[in-house]
Amino acid sequence: MNSSPAVSNSSSSSSKPGTPKLAALTLAALGVVYGDIGTSPLYAFKEAFSGSHGLPLSEANVLAVLSLMFWSLMLIVSLKYVTMMLRFDNRGEGGILALLALASRATRDRPRLKWTIATAGI
Repeated sequence: MNSSPAVSNSSSSSSKPGTPKLAALTLAALGVVYGDIGTSPLYAFKEAFSGSHGLPLSEANVLAVLSLMFWSLMLIVSLKYVTMMLRFDNRGEGGILALLALASRATRDRPRLKWTIATAGI
């Protein structure tokens, strides 16, 4: 069969580190991370001001709770995801499943530990 030049061009352009595809994937990954942890602060904000344990509703308290949430999210994202999770690489793939595959490979001779790590990963 004839190999089309478009196939070879797309594979060579996607392997370059500065391509627009990489920028789009990076933006999509950030959206997933922030979307995943973005709903919990809404619940926490509601809980901070409701019930018998809630703070009085004042401008200072609202700004304090917002500041705590903002810096907590920034620290979680920058420390956990950027410094830890992005270092794990399984032949170009990342994330928790890549980490699970790497851990499974490292515990090949210890089946009980392998099962425990797989359960914790899931």
